[in-house]
Amino acid sequence: MKSVAVIGGGPAGLMAAEVLSKAELEVAVYEAKSSLGRKFLVAGKGGLNLTHAEPIAAFLSRFGSRSDVIQRMLSQFGPNEVKQWVQSFGINTFVGPSGRVFPEDMKALPILKLWTQRLVTSGVKFHTRHRWLGWNADHSMRFSTPTGDHSVRADATVLTLGGASWPKLGSDGHWVPLLQEKNIEVAKLKPANSGFDIVLSKHFTERFAGEPLKSVVLKFTDSAGQTFQRQGVCTMTANGIEGSLIYAASALLRDEIASSGSATIFLDLAPDRSEQQLQQRLSQPQGSRSISSHLRIKANIKGVEGSLLREFAADAVHDSHRLAHAIKNLPITLTAARPIAEAISTAGGVRFECLDNNLMVKSLPGLFCAGEMLDWEAPTGGYLLTATLATGRVAGQGVIDWLSR
Repeated sequence: MKSVAVIGGGPAGLMAAEVLSKAELEVAVYEAKSSLGRKFLVAGKGGLNLTHAEPIAAFLSRFGSRSDVIQRMLSQFGPNEVKQWVQSFGINTFVGPSGRVFPEDMKALPILKLWTQRLVTSGVKFHTRHRWLGWNADHSMRFSTPTGDHSVRADATVLTLGGASWPKLGSDGHWVPLLQEKNIEVAKLKPANSGFDIVLSKHFTERFAGEPLKSVVLKFTDSAGQTFQRQGVCTMTANGIEGSLIYAASALLRDEIASSGSATIFLDLAPDRSEQQLQQRLSQPQGSRSISSHLRIKANIKGVEGSLLREFAADAVHDSHRLAHAIKNLPITLTAARPIAEAISTAGGVRFECLDNNLMVKSLPGLFCAGEMLDWEAPTGGYLLTATLATGRVAGQGVIDWLSR
């Protein structure tokens, strides 16, 4: 019986193992940590976002320049298939108000438990605390384990080693030089779905770090003329700003900072009112009220929003026309993306140009790559997990096809 080694026990690796377990193959999963799916479990802490229910054309657009190649994967295992797969465990799904799809109990752990049980029943072997160290001189694979280095031979290998975000969970990018030594081209790993640094006063950060900006509109145009505009929620931090609205624009913002040194976004703090309406309200006599009270009473701007105005438009607060304009177009300059270890996911990785349509490395037949270690990125909202599962499925089927020739 031919053997397959799946290196990495996250969603992509487990999905590859699931596909492989249905063929007459000896399948073993090797995981560096002491347990499987650690990042999968962390992703589910606030409610496991499985996929998104928006039309497929809009779904595909979230993958930017890699939409075409990701489309090939999603044609085999897309949003509908993700829901059916979860339902195969006896777990129903539902669509939230924003179109995001969740398991009925919102939790990741029940899925992971049922998934691993299914794989064990199918004959998949699991080896935890096995950190992949590359290849030996005889082309066998080398692992560091608590009992010393071990060598493993397999007829095919699927690498699902993640990116470099959340290294404490196992995705630390240690594989990059190992693949580069084999002349496999790897695009530089960069933070994706990350927060950004802003120069803020000590007074602001001490008082408002952790405070959300609810239902604001973010507008941004990069130096190449690409535009972004969306309404959503973000959060001020001790260093700057983060949250789902920021993550949706993070690729544009990160790349603009890399090319220009900074990126200036514009926030509309009152999307339900026009600038003219705000100007009319704010031009009414202030009387003895403080500017904070005047903003709260006349424009419903208070708390963190009011302090942001004073932080970034201090010279406009006493002029109703300029103040109304600042509320609708507050400029905030981002100076840097947060470190990759803090990011939710990673951009960059093994270039698709090095792989065939089954995700096999062209120069090393029998070696497949899947998951976040590939050169693609997407915002949060179910896109990351769906594409990760899809690539694992494609790689698993690719192994079966290759071994059967």
